[in-house]
Amino acid sequence: QVQLVESGGGSVQAGGSLRLSCAVSGHPYSRYCMGWFRQTPGNEREGVASIDSYGSTAYANSVKGRFTISRDNAKNTLYLQMNGLKPEDTAMYYCAATTKNVCWLPLSVRQIAYWGQGTQVTVSS
Repeated sequence: QVQLVESGGGSVQAGGSLRLSCAVSGHPYSRYCMGWFRQTPGNEREGVASIDSYGSTAYANSVKGRFTISRDNAKNTLYLQMNGLKPEDTAMYYCAATTKNVCWLPLSVRQIAYWGQGTQVTVSS
């Protein structure tokens, strides 16, 4: 059974930082493309950052230069370092896993096989 468990969300003031973590179990994590998505009420889920099994990354234009996605294959954990947070970054953030080791980046929702339960990030001005 595949499980993706996010942690690290919270409330922060604009300009602050947070690091999200996603612990993966029951999935050959190190071989497959992974990503972070976010969603606000009434809006579609959107891709934030993606990483493939070779370490190549891709980012949404809105977060380039501020967010960094990384993976620790030894710990089966995916990370999202978020710096310079803005109020518009406020959303529920989801960890996502594919079953592909070769992917078009950035990942889209239709490429995702598994989702975490989400962690809330709130940025106040």
